Amino acid sequence: FTYIDIEARHILRPLAAILRQSGMANSTSDARCILGLVLEREEPVLPHETISRWTPDHHLQLEVLRQRRQTGEPISRMRGWREFWSMRFDLSAATLDPRPDSETVIAAATRWAHSHRPDARILDLGTGTGCLLLACLAEMPQATGVGIDISTEAVTVATANADRHGLGGRARFCLADFAADLTGHGQFDLILSNPPYIPTADIEALNADVRHFDPLAALDGGLDGLDCWRILCPQIAVLLADEGVAFVEIGSGQGRAVARLGTTSKLQLAGSFADLSGHERCLQFEKEI
Repeated sequence: FTYIDIEARHILRPLAAILRQSGMANSTSDARCILGLVLEREEPVLPHETISRWTPDHHLQLEVLRQRRQTGEPISRMRGWREFWSMRFDLSAATLDPRPDSETVIAAATRWAHSHRPDARILDLGTGTGCLLLACLAEMPQATGVGIDISTEAVTVATANADRHGLGGRARFCLADFAADLTGHGQFDLILSNPPYIPTADIEALNADVRHFDPLAALDGGLDGLDCWRILCPQIAVLLADEGVAFVEIGSGQGRAVARLGTTSKLQLAGSFADLSGHERCLQFEKEI
């Protein structure tokens, strides 16, 4: 091989330009991350850096990753992990890719817990990577929790994520359908969920990074997007302790409909929280007294 030393900017500028022409909004940061992957680094490469021993093989790897990104594959899927709540979560094809909007749930839940139940027993329904439960446990050192998922692979990934963050002793992940009888797990002070809530007909219009790379089972909420809520609201009512609270993530414009389903299950809406874009993203439910 021919080895050369090259300034990173000579690779990053043309790569970012190609990505930008393909419609990638974050082309500059994407280019830096892709170059980092080629160099087997977890952190992005900065333009002022000098890359030692750049080879034709490196260039071929760069081209492969560029093409993958141009198909819409997210950087997080290419890396195999995503940062969420300043924590690293490994992903798999069976897990939803955590996104910043879901941090709205963590902020609301931990605020409540610090004031009311710092030693809360937490349940995460449809846990995926475990990000909701584990982020809460990281903020609540006295709390413990259970994560439920229908996917064996997701349970394996979530368990590994718990161990990575030293939370394995306080988090347990179980294979189950959240429509099943879960009363054997007892009742919980705090229930979290980010279920599939996108109407089936809307999935084709989603961005390629979601449509092609997130598992359909974690997206499709049925004809009106509310299928999971018809199951979850009665489950939450059964599994929630008398003084407990549930924080759930909802889709765009679903607030009233989900609140009505909660009322039918004898849950009362106790709060509503907007995401970074100002859209209603998280609802807080309590048991009717």
